[in-house]
Amino acid sequence: MKLFLPTQIDVVLEAVAKKNNLALENLVQAKNSTVNCFDFDQLLTNKIFHINQIREVCIDYRLRFLDVKYFKGNIPDGAFEKIKSLEKQHNTSLEGFKIMAPSVLFRLKKTDDPLLFVPMGNDYFYLIHKWGNDLSAMRKLWAWPLKRIQNLIITVLILSGLVTLMIPTGLFTKSNDATAFWLLYFFVFKGLIAVVIFYGFALGKNFSPFIWNNKYNKT
Repeated sequence: MKLFLPTQIDVVLEAVAKKNNLALENLVQAKNSTVNCFDFDQLLTNKIFHINQIREVCIDYRLRFLDVKYFKGNIPDGAFEKIKSLEKQHNTSLEGFKIMAPSVLFRLKKTDDPLLFVPMGNDYFYLIHKWGNDLSAMRKLWAWPLKRIQNLIITVLILSGLVTLMIPTGLFTKSNDATAFWLLYFFVFKGLIAVVIFYGFALGKNFSPFIWNNKYNKT
């Protein structure tokens, strides 16, 4: 068994870090190509996606699809290995990489789960690597109210009903009939709508169809 002294270990780790930094630099500085040459007989069809499919996934899960140069997260070694393997397999040099990831990963380093794509031409993209579990059912449920204004209103209506059921009507009136319930429901709904409007305007929130491919700092 080959043993490494502490200084040798540091040298090895530094070499690996430099190699990864160089690979990342090459990835970011690659030309924004719209077409990559593939041997289609060797491609996996379940990894080929049209831009409309990508847009739909981004809206459903509130993700963004941007050039890799805007990405501020960490790209795992497995992604670089798959890029090298794909380039060797298809005898080509891949360009124009794009990342599908949550908005925060295009500004801050957070622990989330992006997907790395490369363009094939005609608005088709090939999925190279996916790390994590960003396309989870819970994230889709969380993102549903932010797909469009109708979804948001329905969500507020449902939440208003749940909150109203938890509030004893006896706190506000002696009667416990339907009229008292709906009056309380109306006031709860107005309060939640006010909170949503304030939150949306204060933080500059927008609906998912308007941000999925927006490189500007709007969430």
